[in-house]
Amino acid sequence: MRRARVPGVWLFTDERLGGARPGDPLWQAIARLPRGGGIVFRHYSLVPAARADLLARVGAAARRRGLVVVGSRIAGAADGVHRPAHAPDNRRPCRPRIVTASAHSRTQALAALRAGADLVFLSPLFETRSHPGGRPMGPLRFGLAVRGLPGPVAALGGMTAHRFGRMWPLGAAGYAGIDCWLPANLSLESPARAADRSAAIRPDQPA
Repeated sequence: MRRARVPGVWLFTDERLGGARPGDPLWQAIARLPRGGGIVFRHYSLVPAARADLLARVGAAARRRGLVVVGSRIAGAADGVHRPAHAPDNRRPCRPRIVTASAHSRTQALAALRAGADLVFLSPLFETRSHPGGRPMGPLRFGLAVRGLPGPVAALGGMTAHRFGRMWPLGAAGYAGIDCWLPANLSLESPARAADRSAAIRPDQPA
């Protein structure tokens, strides 16, 4: 299977980053991504019109910085689509420009790659503020999960550039996160409180 070339470093967006104001953490995170990096656009709780508007503005910022953008459960992302774990279409063959997918096990990662994903984000590797109480798999289980898979897998969940240095020898093809692209002194709201501030609430969606 011929796969698209994809970035090795990614930002996952969510409501905690905001986006309505120029000084919101979302724009700081995008500014800190290295050129050639990628953005998985989520912001699930926004009403469709507001979500589409924010995606357009994220896309414009990404083009200025040489970044790619894939959209999760939304049309209009310039560079492709992202399939959340457990999504009904996660096993369905699809060929936009770039296809990424989330997975929480080796079985899910294998299914996503066989369905045509160019890159799978396997999580949670370490503890993360976006999913408090989740059970992290840790480096050893991650390494065993990705061994021999027929495509690249990136580490997600509590990742930093330093931690990626430890994970690359274990098979991580890249890494993604939220907090790792923010200034160290910036404190984000809880996901629930950030969702409450949104213009309207939609049912929670998976990663």
